[in-house]
Parts: sequence; C-alpha cells; structure tokens
Amino acid sequence: MLINEALGPVVEGTDGFDIPAAWLAMIRRIRNLGRPGIAAMAISGVDAAMWDLKARLLGVPLAMLLGRVRDRVPVYGSGGFTSYTDEQLARQLSGWAKQGIRAVKMKVGQEPGRDPARVAVARQAIGRSVDLFVDANGAYSRKQALALAGEFAAEDVRWFEEPVSSDDLDGLRLLRDRAPAVMEIAAGEYGYSPEYFRRMLQAEAVDVLQADATRCLGLTGFLQAGALCQAEARPLSAHCAPALHVAACCAVPAVRHMEYFHDHVRIERMLFEGGPQLVNGCLEPDLRRPGLGLELKRPDAARYAA
Repeated sequence: MLINEALGPVVEGTDGFDIPAAWLAMIRRIRNLGRPGIAAMAISGVDAAMWDLKARLLGVPLAMLLGRVRDRVPVYGSGGFTSYTDEQLARQLSGWAKQGIRAVKMKVGQEPGRDPARVAVARQAIGRSVDLFVDANGAYSRKQALALAGEFAAEDVRWFEEPVSSDDLDGLRLLRDRAPAVMEIAAGEYGYSPEYFRRMLQAEAVDVLQADATRCLGLTGFLQAGALCQAEARPLSAHCAPALHVAACCAVPAVRHMEYFHDHVRIERMLFEGGPQLVNGCLEPDLRRPGLGLELKRPDAARYAA
C-alpha cells in the first residue's frame, strides 16, 4: 500500500513542503513511538526504496526524476581514523589526493594532545593544494575546540566538523564566531527531521549544514534539508553513503559536496553493481540505469547471510 501511495498523491506538509502521502503516513504512524533514532532510520530506508522503485517503474534515472541542476557532485575523501598510525593516515589521505579529490577529512578528538601533530602529518602528506578537513565527532569541550582551532589553522584546516556536541548549538555558534575566518564549522549528520535542521540554521550554529538520507527520513527528508539551506543561503553537504546520495545531490541547488566515506565506498563496491564512479574528484549518476542504478551482487552478498 505504501508503494502505491508513493507513486500517486503528493500532499502539503505542515511546514509547507510538498511531500509523498506515504511518507507523511509513516511519520504519523510513529507518533507515539518517537521519531528520532531507529524509527526515523527505518522510514529513511523505506522512503529511499520507494523513490528508487518509482524511478524504475517510470524507466528513468532518479537524478532525472528529481530534476538535475548539475551533472556531477564534488566529493571529499573521508577516513583518517584515530586508530591509524601516522603512516596509515598519510597513505590514505595522499591516495585520495592522487585520485584527483580536492579535499580530505580526518578524525580528531580521541587524544587531543596528539591532534595538532597528526594534522601536521596529514598536511605534509597531501600538500598545500588539497583542502584539509577535521572531524571531532563532538569530542572537545568549547575551550578545547577554540584552542585547537587556532592550532589547526596553522596547517590551513578549512573545515572543523562537530568541534563540540551537535546538540550544543550555543557552543557551535561560539566556534563559528571565533574560529579563524577560513575555517568553516559543520554539523547536522545526526539530524532526524526538518525541525532539527531548521533549529540549527536559525541558531546560526554552522557554516555548512550536513544531512544524511539514511537518518533524516530518507531522500524526501534530504530534499527538505536542501530547501531549508537554500532559504537560509547556507550550503548543504551529504553525510556518507555516496551511492545513495548522488542523485539527490545532483538535484539540490544548495549542495556543495558529498562525503566519500572510506568504509561505505568499500561496502558499496563489494555488494552492488552500478555505483557511481569517481572522475576528477566528482561522482555522477549513471544515466543509463533507472532509479538509483544499483543492483545487488547476490552471490557476493550471500556469504554474509545470517
């Protein structure tokens, strides 16, 4: 029934967005369960499947169905885990730079005292022509983050993701106001609803909003995040799952780039045919394939069946 509804009516939500009726029906069903968390992620999966099915039934790529405003989307290489040795860190980040990716991101926050030295290793590995991003996953206190922002600026770090908890909007705003001018503050990957994104934007907590279609009520929710960013003149960046996000990112004017996350790219290539290919630091959907363009490699996936 949900699939049939998704292929038919569109209704106006309470926030003024035109949304699929089935999406709204799912939201209403979980009213007493609580929307954030596992319920939102379940709806996200169903929503993405419905968009994929609709495009396949119409015989068109999802990027075309959503309405492309660009042919391809820049990515930034993402990994640089705190568990890596300096050699592993340098090898991974420099590898992305050699592939033509113009920005790379590393994790910080596990050992704050070591982070400036690790960032220096990363900068030396990628040179000065590639942008360097750091992601603390909310690990720092406000004062720690402010102090480290100054140290990271010495290595020309351009993006500081979740320097403090993403729930600390005042703290994010403090960092945004006081960090070096070339350093953007980013957060939003834990958003489960348009209301979350609206609050973050209205608090002027971030220079760049992040959204993840596997959490924020699917591709429908991601498109809403894009509309909010466009209204607030703020850029949007897609969090992880590049094969899922590429079509929507091609359709959202506010999108700046996508996260080319090491683990997700590896798993997508292991289990699916038809994923987007990296060309000159960008991903673009395969317009020869309907829907998301993905086909499960069933024999390869079977070995992981429970």
